[in-house]
Amino acid sequence: MDMAQVVGTVKGPGETGNDYLFITADNRQVKIGEFVAYTAQQGDQTLEILGKIADLRLIDHLPDRIFADTAINPEAIAALVGFAYPNPEIYEVSVAVIGYFHPALGFINPRITPDPGAKVYRVEDATLQRVVNKKQPGEIGSAHIGSLLLRPGNAVPVTLDVKELVSTHMAILAGTGSGKSYTAGVLLEELMRPYNRAAVLIFDPHGEYGTLSDMRGHPAFASTDGYAPEVKILSPDQIRIRLSSLEYYDLLSLLPDMSDRQQAILNKGFAILKRHRKGDYRWDVNDLIRAVHEADTSTDDEGNEKLGSSAPAIEWKLEKLARSDYFHPMEHLAPKDLFEPGQVTVLQMSEISQEEQQVICAAVLRQSYQARLNTVKEKVDASDETYLPYPVFILLEEAHRFAPAHEPSRCKQILRTILSEGRKFGMGVGLITQRPGKLDSDVLSQCMSQFLMRIVNPVDQESLKYGVEAAGRDLLKELPALTKGQVIVSGACVNTPVLCQVRQRLTQHGGETLNAPADWQGYFQAHHQRQRTMEQAPMAAPRKAQTIGGISIE
Repeated sequence: MDMAQVVGTVKGPGETGNDYLFITADNRQVKIGEFVAYTAQQGDQTLEILGKIADLRLIDHLPDRIFADTAINPEAIAALVGFAYPNPEIYEVSVAVIGYFHPALGFINPRITPDPGAKVYRVEDATLQRVVNKKQPGEIGSAHIGSLLLRPGNAVPVTLDVKELVSTHMAILAGTGSGKSYTAGVLLEELMRPYNRAAVLIFDPHGEYGTLSDMRGHPAFASTDGYAPEVKILSPDQIRIRLSSLEYYDLLSLLPDMSDRQQAILNKGFAILKRHRKGDYRWDVNDLIRAVHEADTSTDDEGNEKLGSSAPAIEWKLEKLARSDYFHPMEHLAPKDLFEPGQVTVLQMSEISQEEQQVICAAVLRQSYQARLNTVKEKVDASDETYLPYPVFILLEEAHRFAPAHEPSRCKQILRTILSEGRKFGMGVGLITQRPGKLDSDVLSQCMSQFLMRIVNPVDQESLKYGVEAAGRDLLKELPALTKGQVIVSGACVNTPVLCQVRQRLTQHGGETLNAPADWQGYFQAHHQRQRTMEQAPMAAPRKAQTIGGISIE
């Protein structure tokens, strides 16, 4: 490793055995998050041990009284007292040790502290690109999302390992307006590039991902073998879930104001229906109503059957469900309709109620997971609609809606299952939320790759300290200071956490905030222009009156 630029001299160990202090007068190159290194000897091997600057503080400077008087020239005073101006300040810098890089094993911390007086170097760009990234730009399984924030001019590209990203799951956590959907768009572009060709499904509650259709015909996504990404946008009126794919608690979520007795009768009726099912029996609402009537029917001592009061109430609610636009006795979005390598499918759910979104998401997740499990275990073949012979990736926007921290949710349990077991069956999940404090902690902790953007809410910041350990406390302190498009990337997809500037998207961003003042101005001008036009139009000339029989008629 070529480390040409010396930035300081080691003072001694830090507060823990994993950090050290060095002294510097260079506050231009020495920034929090910057990579530095020192050399150490281990047997016959010379190791370059990398670290990341965690903190710095001013320990020697001109007297405060000089700065208080604006008439005094600090440069002249510095020369008189022997300070080297323009950098008369001396800084003590704390460095958290990362270790030396091993091509097969990643970073290894040898626990060798630097000697006092050892030189500390700023790591070269080329070295950083090689050791920070698990993949290099353009390689199969890579995702180039931007460049290292502290190295200007895109000097060090940040490239993620897609295998780790989608198999160990990921989370994008950011405050409103910090660029989380934009970052997700960049990741999706990379997943659909010729060197990945992923099979992706997006749950889109706000209709922000329709602009991904710009990938069609875009030269950046073309390949010499004829590959071009397919973008399938499904509007709410195209979303169909087969009733027989729902479970009891799905139905309970869709049926309002159920009393305890009604819930018990519905549960019993659903169990009766399940017993009657054979093979791939597809029931409809009428089948369930008959089962509910059976469940609520009792026989008196004389052998007379009597129907209880709960069945008619449940029947009325089920008939209302039968009129739903999204749940159908036969039509269904099967896994083979949603996934295919080189295809991104967007479920636009902006017009669907939150309860229905929950059930649709739970049903799709459950069936997709079961499809991967059964295909891997060779329980289904290519003729089955659930046959899914390749890994898939599912992205959930507004994830706190689907896995809330302290509320029941139809998606939460299946999400926990997928996040803990999905890796074995090739099913990855990505979560995006602006309120990490409202996201279920068990769900968040299972996401092994994290993208952290500007977050100022103290509750959300506190939740990250326990849910996102890989980023490190020093980088988490940077969250409130990040600006739009700046992200902390950590976890399994990179060798070490980095501060990254997200690259420009190749497709149009669909989540831009409306420009209210511009819309007001436009409406006002158009409206008043129409009024002026109407006022200036010549009035129609009155018709000449006619007299018939002494009577004036206009």
